[in-house]
Amino acid sequence: MTAATPTSITMTRNRNAQMQLLNEEMARAQSAELLREAEQRHQVQRLLAARRLSRRAEAAAQQVRLKLARSL
Repeated sequence: MTAATPTSITMTRNRNAQMQLLNEEMARAQSAELLREAEQRHQVQRLLAARRLSRRAEAAAQQVRLKLARSL
């Protein structure tokens, strides 16, 4: 077995550093994607809640119109 040369040690360290950076980059990308998905889910939930409130308001307005019509 041959002894490791300074050049081969440097190359190995560079490869290790590159792999570490790739792993960190992948982790950041995955976190960013999870955050986007969570934000999208929250946006959908807010939209659904707004629709529910809108339907309730419309139903309440209809009730008021019916009561007004009956009182005339």
